[in-house]
Amino acid sequence: MKRVVIGICFALLIVATANLFPGRAQESASQQPPSSVPVPVNPLKVALLKWYKADTTTRFAVGQQPYGVAFDGANIWTANYNDGTVTKLRANDGEVLGTFKVGTEPYGVTFDGANIWVSNLQDGTVDKLRASDGKNLGTFSVGQFPSWMTFDGAHIWVPYGTNTVAKLRASDGQNLGTFTVGSSPSAAAFDGTDVWVTNTGGGTVTKLRASDGKVLGTFAVGSRPLGIAFDGSDVWVGNRGDGTVSKLRASDGKLLGTFDGYTSAYGVAFDGTNIWLAGSPYVTELRASDGAKLGLWDAFGSIAVAFDGANVWITRLSDNAVHKF
Repeated sequence: MKRVVIGICFALLIVATANLFPGRAQESASQQPPSSVPVPVNPLKVALLKWYKADTTTRFAVGQQPYGVAFDGANIWTANYNDGTVTKLRANDGEVLGTFKVGTEPYGVTFDGANIWVSNLQDGTVDKLRASDGKNLGTFSVGQFPSWMTFDGAHIWVPYGTNTVAKLRASDGQNLGTFTVGSSPSAAAFDGTDVWVTNTGGGTVTKLRASDGKVLGTFAVGSRPLGIAFDGSDVWVGNRGDGTVSKLRASDGKLLGTFDGYTSAYGVAFDGTNIWLAGSPYVTELRASDGAKLGLWDAFGSIAVAFDGANVWITRLSDNAVHKF
């Protein structure tokens, strides 16, 4: 009799424990990949007890209208457009480590391995801040409306003006050249060899050779392309005008697919496995292999997106905050 009672108690304990964690049946069908496709696990998320998809976020206040976000290996930085500052938060707990004054209307923010670069939309300048303490190491003029930049390992590429991108040497900010791209360039990404620029006014992206800025191709995407990210083999472009995302083969620019982004996409990021779109009214997670929707979260007014190795960070204009997924 004693063995029977112990056996029943043990069985009940297993059932109770299992109910603490959401299983596949508890997740929404819209967030589930086909059963035949293995779900990759990020070991950093397992360590954080985040091996499941929780529809919750943590919010941290930053400056007014955060349009840009970047990760420096330990901290998150936001460019706060409406108050001329950047905010530095510790990634593991969101504690604000500093707020630093930059130019007028800071928009994009990029990390070069040691320093943070901030584009000032109204000033036509770029500020270089030391990541360790936020000290301003220099302000460099480019041209009107500099936007979201990228780092190629040695240089900062700054889209600006009506159809131009500037190449700045990261060590000292010297302008090494300006190159013509498409209409209204907005964001840039580096694929390990070449630089890609979204041309919002032209519905295209331009591929430039990083070594000398030579244009290697201009490729049609969707309406009003804005955010862009590289996933290790392909380039993803968020098309704000039509709510789609385009996937291009980085080697030759061939269009591999156009997928529903379920949002008016602004920023795009790759988390090592999947693609994230920030926009309105949703934040969307897509599987990089085939563009399938894996997640959808209400996030009206979300703008920029960055990945810190374990979590995705989204800036939102609607509450002057950054949200950690």
